This record gives sequence, structure tokens and C-alpha cells, in this order.
Amino acid sequence: MPQLYSLLDPVEPYDSGMLSVSDEHKIYYEQSGNPAGKPAVYVHGGPGAGSNPNQRRVFDPEKYRIILFDQRGCGRSEPAASLVQNTTWDLVQDMESLRMHLQIDRWQVCGGSWGSTLSLAYAIKHADTVSELVLRGIFTLRKQELDWYYQGGAGHMFPDCWAKFLAPIPADEHDDLISAYYSRLTGDDQELKTNAAKCWSRWEGSTINLLPRPNQVENYGADDFAVSFARIETHYFVNKGFFEEDGWLLKQVDKIRHVPTTIIQGRYDVCTPMQTAWDLHHAFPEADFYLIEDAGHAFDEPGITDRLIRTTNRYASS
Repeated sequence: MPQLYSLLDPVEPYDSGMLSVSDEHKIYYEQSGNPAGKPAVYVHGGPGAGSNPNQRRVFDPEKYRIILFDQRGCGRSEPAASLVQNTTWDLVQDMESLRMHLQIDRWQVCGGSWGSTLSLAYAIKHADTVSELVLRGIFTLRKQELDWYYQGGAGHMFPDCWAKFLAPIPADEHDDLISAYYSRLTGDDQELKTNAAKCWSRWEGSTINLLPRPNQVENYGADDFAVSFARIETHYFVNKGFFEEDGWLLKQVDKIRHVPTTIIQGRYDVCTPMQTAWDLHHAFPEADFYLIEDAGHAFDEPGITDRLIRTTNRYASS
């Protein structure tokens, strides 16, 4: 059996900046790797998580011009945790504004989890600018996906973690936990907001890997990250992703069938279970589909990292 690729050597940005995308928002972006290489943009998850330096490490820096950015309200973008003028279609336009700002004709679009959602939405609207799509941990923000993760389905697999997720919410509000959290995360009580944000964020930090990573749970529970992450996620979820109808992304696949696409999915992904990737695979049979049998959700699960790097290596010369 061939040896698995692990994350490539760290690489530092050669360029970074803030791009004004509205009268409310400026987004942080950076470039690393080869300025003359194949352009590729990594679309981070959440919504609300922000970019991570390790995301640069799934691209060969000698072959790729690697672009990372923080979506509205996330990471180093300003203002932090803002929900104003913050919709899926604002983010799609931000990606297009960034592409034009960097004078890129076409770029590879790579994203996992919510990043796969936004990558699909961007490609559907701007297919001619996408050289390839690399999608991991597929999430299309359908009601059935949200219900699984935030209304008790995943809780049957992690009842200890689920109990902590339920703790801040009174029992009479358990029939709609996303809305219950959203009301606390957008209220004026700072202590209540911070406590709710930590509980929301730690739930995800506890469930995204096949094997536990206690330090990761604590990182997800850090105050600034948790508030941004939880506020923006619940904002998007109560608004159903700002899509016209449930399942909208899957219904638009005809617009991107010509785009070379790879779908990568962990068998034991609890956050975005395989059913969604399977549904996309059947709606989009032209795409390459890789099921990683010994992986959960995170992009740095060994088998997922290996397949991401093999995929970006394969696309590097196309």
C-alpha cells in the first residue's frame, strides 16, 4: 500500500492585505507559494471559522499560487463577528471581487464542510472562472443535514458531548435549538452570549475528528473564536443558507457538470454525514468520488489529507 501524504511543509505568505468589499466589511486575504503558479483559493469552513495556515499545506507551493481569505466577520476580517450584510451571496461576490483584485482569470476552488457549500454556490454563479472544484466533507445546508447535527441525530453517537450542548438551553426550547442559540448569541447579555458560544463551538470541536483531540475542543471554546463562529453559523442556519429553496445547490448541478470536480468524504463524518456526499455524487456522476474509509470530518484526517494532496497534485498541470 502506498505511503499516505501528510501535510506538506509550512509555507509563509509572500503577500497579504485587506480588501474593502462593502461599506461595512473588509476581508483579509493572503497569497503564498509560487506567484507564477496555478491559482487556487481555499474556502474555509464554518461559516465563521476563518482560515488556517495549515490549509496552505495541501498545495505544492512550487506549482500553486495559493490564496486564503477570511470570510466576512471571520478571522482577521473586519468587523469581527458582524452579521450585517453577511449572506451567502455577499460571500460569493467577495470571492469574485478578490479574484478580480488579484487579476486572476480562472482559479481552482477548494473547500470543505461549509467551504464546500460556498464553493458550490460560487461555481454555480461563476462557472467560467473555476478551473477545478475540490470538495471535502460535503454540506449543502439542507434541513435534514441541520436536523441531524443540531436536533439530536449526532447526539446519539456523542451523548456526553450532546448533554453539554443542551445545557444552556431550557427544555421547553429544545424543539428548535438553532433558534434558541441564535437568540442568545444575538442578545445583549454578554455573559450569556459567551457561554452559549462556547457550548455551541465545543460541540463541533468534539465531533469533527474520528479520534478525540482534547486540545482542539479547547481551541474551539476560546472566547473570540467561539463568539464569531457561533454567531455567524446560527445566523446562516436560521436563514437556511439564504438559498431560494431547500436542496437548491443539488438542483443546480447542471450548471457545473463541465467543471472538473473531485468529491472527498470521510466514512465516519458525523458533522456532514456521507449521505450528502452520496447525494451529490449521484446528482453529479461526472465528478470523481473518493470515500475515505477510516476518516471523520476534518481536512487533516490522514486519509483526507492524502487524497486532497493527490488531487491537487493531479490538477496542478491541467
